[in-house]
Parts: sequence; structure tokens; C-alpha cells
Amino acid sequence: MIISSIKTANVTVRECPHTAANFVCSMPYQDEIHVWHALTAVHQLDLDTDGLLSRDEHARMMRFRFDNDRNNFLFCRSMLRMLLASYLGTFPVELRFAYSAHGKPSLAEPSGNLQFNLSHSGGAVLFAFCTERRIGVDVERVRRDLNVQEIAGRFFSDAENRALRQCPDAHEAFFRCWTRKEAFVKARGEGLSCPLETFDVSVADEENQVSLTTRPDPFEAEGWQLWSLNSFPGCAAAVAVESGKSGGTQF
Repeated sequence: MIISSIKTANVTVRECPHTAANFVCSMPYQDEIHVWHALTAVHQLDLDTDGLLSRDEHARMMRFRFDNDRNNFLFCRSMLRMLLASYLGTFPVELRFAYSAHGKPSLAEPSGNLQFNLSHSGGAVLFAFCTERRIGVDVERVRRDLNVQEIAGRFFSDAENRALRQCPDAHEAFFRCWTRKEAFVKARGEGLSCPLETFDVSVADEENQVSLTTRPDPFEAEGWQLWSLNSFPGCAAAVAVESGKSGGTQF
């Protein structure tokens, strides 16, 4: 499906590779977004992870209490390093990361214009890449044991809460909305330090670009693009990116 739009981007979604051998990524063009997906339960990575993580990454991994959480962290960091190294034509172990005040990672070495973000939930993992523009991605398992109306009342805007009450499947709608909002604040580098009720996203199940309304500056929304992704059954996911050149969006 091609959607004509001003200042949009080409979104390509692919499965993560299983091996680093002979794997090379072409850098995204300025109007491209590359999204890679994997399921840790079935995605075995043929990569020697010994000595791959930095000292601080290894320390973070060892702070997890459970083996499953440590293994998920190791998989996500190893795959991220493999993908970044393939884009940049270097070795995964040579990459160095910097972190914003709110914990968003970026490349410190080698530095360049490649931007990235990642998210994982319940074994589902997404990695998103673009050049020169801030980017954020989020994936969440749809949990039907949660009181989503109560959570939405605490975090969503009035308009989003009204729309949520009209949706036939409140849980699906809640996680669609949550991942769209989370992707946006992650792209801005603020995380949940940004009050989620200060901007609106559409709650409906949409194939096209998701609408965004920002406050107090309504023109801020013109500098961003937001899409939902359908990468995993039983999950909601979204990607947000700063606006680039004219083009088309492909799903």
C-alpha cells in the first residue's frame, strides 16, 4: 500500500538475521526507516557473545534476577550490535554507546548520522534505524489482565479516554494508544518523564499514518510522523520519527 504524503518516509519491516556471516545492511536513505523484528523464544542468534558486551552492559545484565531476563538483555544487545556493525561496516565489539539524561542510547563510537531505538516485551523485540533524525519504537504484549480504563484515566488525554470508551476491544485499543505515545516520547528522548496527557494520538486501528496533536505548541506535531506496526500476533507496536523528505509509506 502506498500512501501519498508530504514529509513522510519509507518504512521497511524485516526479520532479524540469524547469523552475522555475510550479513551486510545498506544504510537507510534520508527518507527511509528500517525496522527489524525477532522473537527471542524462536530466534537463535549464531553469534559469539563472549566479550561482546561492554563492562557497563555486562553489569546491567547481571543485575537482572532471573535467567530469562538476563538472556533477553544479552540477545537484544548482541543483535543491536550486530545490526549496527553491519550498517557501519565495523565489528560489533568496537561499538561504544552514550546515553541521554533519560537513558536513551546513541552511538558514541563510531559517531555518525545513524540513529536507532529498540523495544522488547514478552520475547518480542523491535529495532528501528534511520539517518539524521530522532526515532523511537515501542512494542507491548496485549495483556488482558490489566484494568486498562483505570490506567488510561491516569495517563491518557481526555480525547484519548473518550475514544477508548468507544472502542469494542478496550485492551487492543489501549495498547495501540500506549505504544504510539511511548514511541513518540522515546523518539524525543524524554521517556515517561514527558507527561503523556500533553499530546493526543489516534486510538483507532489504522493502517495509515497515525494522527498526532501536540500541546501547547500545535505546530510541533508537523515535525513528526507516527505509524503502528503489525509485526507480532498478540502485540501492539509503533514507530515515531522526525519528518524528512517527501515520499511514500509502504507496508
